[in-house]
Amino acid sequence: MDRQQEHVLRSIEERDIRFIRLWFTDVLGILKSVAIAPAELENAFSEGIGFDGSSIQGLARVSESDMIAKPDPSTFQALPWRGGRQGTARIFCDILTPEGEPAPADPRNVLKRALAAAADAGFTFHTSPEVEFYLFEHKEDPSAPLTPIDTAGYFDHVARGLGHDFRREAIALLESMGISVEFSHHEAGPGQNEIDLRYADALSTADNIMTFRTVVKEVALERGFVASFMPKPMADQPGSGMHTHLSLFEDDTNAFHAAGAEYQLSATGRSFMAGLLWHSHEIAAVTNQFVNSYKRLWGGNEAPSYVCWGHNNRSALVRVPMHKPSKGQSVRAEYRGLDASANPYLAFAVLLRAGLKGVREGYELPEEAEDNVWALSDGERRALGIDPMPGSLEQATQAMERSELVADTLGEAVFQHFLENKRREWSDYRAQVTAYELSRLGMI
Repeated sequence: MDRQQEHVLRSIEERDIRFIRLWFTDVLGILKSVAIAPAELENAFSEGIGFDGSSIQGLARVSESDMIAKPDPSTFQALPWRGGRQGTARIFCDILTPEGEPAPADPRNVLKRALAAAADAGFTFHTSPEVEFYLFEHKEDPSAPLTPIDTAGYFDHVARGLGHDFRREAIALLESMGISVEFSHHEAGPGQNEIDLRYADALSTADNIMTFRTVVKEVALERGFVASFMPKPMADQPGSGMHTHLSLFEDDTNAFHAAGAEYQLSATGRSFMAGLLWHSHEIAAVTNQFVNSYKRLWGGNEAPSYVCWGHNNRSALVRVPMHKPSKGQSVRAEYRGLDASANPYLAFAVLLRAGLKGVREGYELPEEAEDNVWALSDGERRALGIDPMPGSLEQATQAMERSELVADTLGEAVFQHFLENKRREWSDYRAQVTAYELSRLGMI
């Protein structure tokens, strides 16, 4: 038994932890959980816990159903909202085959493979997400109209506001679990909030996002609210994105920094950004995986509908944020297309591999978009070489199925299952008769 495992077992005894929840995700990023008693954890560390992988979305075929969940001791944390009752902790798992090999369809393993490709090129990959979400009043009737918990707007400070108290409690729980928060504030929509997580390696960030969603939903339920990470829950209000800051490091040096260059952005940083732009259509079905995602992308409110980059341009898909000239380590790219409903393991994997391909093949970054891209005409955008993002999940899926990059990144099992799931979602959606249609055509 290694030292990390010994530390976890000692912590469980000292904290009187009674239940250990083993966490992992399916291909769509839905959190899965199985609880074990503390007495079983030592055996779980050495041998794992067997389960039926064919019952988990995209994880295994029926003929290959036996899978093993192996806890990663570095991810152990007590769940603070259970502290007043019987103690509960969580540990993320890697999914293995019965032979002990990493399961090809495990999303966490997909990201690990992408990070290994970065390491082979001499890089580590760091990410920092800005997670947006809505808080709605809880209603017994799920078909009732959504009612936000407040009517505040961007950066509004509301005395004794429900959002203030909510964010304070959620952040306190996150930081008690070792998840550092940089900023929090009310967003532009009524009941909409944003909490930004501090930079970390991409695997830790993906684990943190899964924990973040759970914490936010738990705190919301305790306060009688409903938290939603849906990309566009209300047609007439801003969507919820997950703008994510990205950078590559070579040891302790930021590979995106070059003193004296424009925006202090290095050739590596420029080529990485070019890779994000060049492959944005191919990866969109992963970064924006639901029908509803495209209602956010094309819903206005500075959503990144077009493939371009800029410095202070918040209509761009990729942005180079402001930074202090004396802090080269802070130079980064911000990918604004990602939404908060994505599977973070798969999303970070395709973003990384797209950027790395740009670096490896020396992609040239196109001219910067200085204007509000939304305000330009179609002709002006064409003249500038600015293409639109996919307009629907169908278009994104068609772009993905032609992509060697995404197929190689996800692996055959995840790639094929993901495509099948998205085709089925689009087919189901097309068959629906919506309230919009009834209101426009119901009397014909």
